[in-house]
Amino acid sequence: MSRTLLGFDYGTKSIGVAIGQEITASARPLLALKANDGIPNWDQIAALLNEWQPNLLVIGLPLNMDGTEQEISRRARKFANRLHGRFGIEVALQDERLTTTDARARLFEAGGYKALGKDTIDAVSAQLILESWMEAATPSDQPEARS
Repeated sequence: MSRTLLGFDYGTKSIGVAIGQEITASARPLLALKANDGIPNWDQIAALLNEWQPNLLVIGLPLNMDGTEQEISRRARKFANRLHGRFGIEVALQDERLTTTDARARLFEAGGYKALGKDTIDAVSAQLILESWMEAATPSDQPEARS
């Protein structure tokens, strides 16, 4: 089964977006969308969904290092629920601990300090969220997926 996936690194000021394919288990960063206190421009999201026609949306779930949730975790869940409610596309949550740190390290290694733009970091974080989701599970054992 080959599905197209869009990954989101949710933040209150910026939301990173990446595209992935299950058949190749690969993802690449797309862009970062501006957010106003965690609220995106829903028309931009609709345009992305229309362009890429994803079968699944994977949203990073920010957790503390001990696995407990925080305020931003609740907001990321709310964002995931709104995506599903507005667009009717299956949604899955993925633990995103350390993805931003990982993204910064990858970008710095590839291009030094010049590569460390906030939008680039958020988009690469979304790519890492997608890649970790694909590595961690098969579609049948995604407990938080909704269709």
